[in-house]
Amino acid sequence: MIKRIAQTAGFSGLLAALLLTLLQSFWVSPLIMQAETYEKSEPAAVEIHEHAAGAVVAHTHDAEAWEPEDGWQRVLSTTGGNLVVAVGFALMLAGLYTLRAPTKTSQGLLWGLAGYATFVLAPTLGLPPELPGTAAADLAQRQIWWIGTAASTAAGIALIVFSRHWLMKVLGAAILAVPHVIGAPQPEVHSMLAPQALESQFKIASQLTNVAFWLALGLVSAWLFRRKSDGQYQA
Repeated sequence: MIKRIAQTAGFSGLLAALLLTLLQSFWVSPLIMQAETYEKSEPAAVEIHEHAAGAVVAHTHDAEAWEPEDGWQRVLSTTGGNLVVAVGFALMLAGLYTLRAPTKTSQGLLWGLAGYATFVLAPTLGLPPELPGTAAADLAQRQIWWIGTAASTAAGIALIVFSRHWLMKVLGAAILAVPHVIGAPQPEVHSMLAPQALESQFKIASQLTNVAFWLALGLVSAWLFRRKSDGQYQA
């Protein structure tokens, strides 16, 4: 069982990470690089990177801080980060498959959509992906809200989908709404260096690339998991 989970996570994570890197290289990264031209014109900058799972991490940097150069260094750095995240999410999916195995490969698309809703869509309703040079609230507060939102979304979806009693489904819907009623932490002053049009393009590109990533991860992981299971039965 452990071997099947590891093999499923490894192969599906690799394929999904390569797809995400390809989409980011042609669609998301050019927007980030364009926004960085506005950021680097400022004396003090805040760099914000969007990861495969949809989370946004901000950190300050100075002239001496190392960062990958444009070209192969940036692509390699992005690929490595995407691979780590993708394999981690694939391990999670494969572990869940042991509890409720997909009866059809196409069900992997539903698992992928659930992952997208949990780790991308719900958190970005309060904390949308941001380009470099965008003001943001305290990092620790944003991380706590992001984790809480992902956890409540996962619990809410599980109750709505798997519970048979309507009261539990209502509870699941309520749990889904809790973090959004509380509200995500926001900066004291909303400001950005990049134009609004560029910010809108970036948000759309981020959402669509993550949809593609999660659908691919769900579909491939379900297919590999069922294939390994069928092979064991045949043996």
